[in-house]
Amino acid sequence: MNTPTRLLVDDRWSGQHGIARFSREVLARLGPSGAISAVPLMHPAEPVLLGLELTRRRPDVYFSPGFTPPLWSPVPFVFTIHDLIHLDVPEESSRGKRLYYDLVVRPAARRAARVLTVSEFSRRRIVEWAGVPGKRVVNVGNGVGEAYTPEGARHEPGYPYLLYVGNRKPHKNVPRLVEAFARLDVPDLRLVLSGGPDDDTRHLALRLGVLDRVVFAGLIPEVDLPAYYRGAVALAYPTLYEGFGLPALEAMACGTPVVTSNRTSLPEVVGDAALLVDPEDVEVIVAALTRVVADFALRTALASRGLARSRLFSWDRTAALVARVLEEASTTP
Repeated sequence: MNTPTRLLVDDRWSGQHGIARFSREVLARLGPSGAISAVPLMHPAEPVLLGLELTRRRPDVYFSPGFTPPLWSPVPFVFTIHDLIHLDVPEESSRGKRLYYDLVVRPAARRAARVLTVSEFSRRRIVEWAGVPGKRVVNVGNGVGEAYTPEGARHEPGYPYLLYVGNRKPHKNVPRLVEAFARLDVPDLRLVLSGGPDDDTRHLALRLGVLDRVVFAGLIPEVDLPAYYRGAVALAYPTLYEGFGLPALEAMACGTPVVTSNRTSLPEVVGDAALLVDPEDVEVIVAALTRVVADFALRTALASRGLARSRLFSWDRTAALVARVLEEASTTP
């Protein structure tokens, strides 16, 4: 894998979220590079501090796996916009976020050597929003780790369960998922939600009479996630908006059937290997969950198609695409 000799990378992204996973997997494969970790992430002065740091260090090219570009740069730079949720989902936007995207991110997208993203849906949306030529925004996709396979430990809590992996932000659509679960006529089935209990979800489950069957699993360590996927009857992931949707890919790689949304990036990620639903129609979600719970042959077919689909995605491929873009950026006048 060829990368620029004097590559400077932003290694500040960490945690259990999509950008952190992308950052960790890609940077580990790019080889030796300098790091920008001294600048505080998401600090109000960060764009200026990044510009000063690049002016001082003068690498061949600067790469950020996140959406925090420098306000200016004396060298070619490449950064990553995974999605435009902060603009497209009103409940998760704010005046401050809109100003940041308008004053920092959009001008940077027009100055950058390239902008990376992780799906064709996001690529088209970024091109439209930023007003840049389509060839300037490159879809490098996401991958799936080696631990996500059908073989291995299974989470076996003593009851069958549907699994949801993610946070409880509005675009995740958890209230409709809980409502759909409450309408399922499968008394021994549980709905396992990653993350701790929150008041809104608990109160909704209580009102619907299923609080005793909704399990808050807490923060599931990444090392344990494959076992949770393998043990589930299906992944229930009817989100309203995703830049990619890693849980759907990870579940498929573990041989777990997936019920997910027919919107944004998810159809291109799962292809024909999942049941697609209108995430705003609770009855449609209920019907899909009922089918996947009751029909063993359907689950078997979805598991087989999901495994085949998941093999199209790898972190090696993603990192190789990133490296190619960085090499081009470093050599383009």
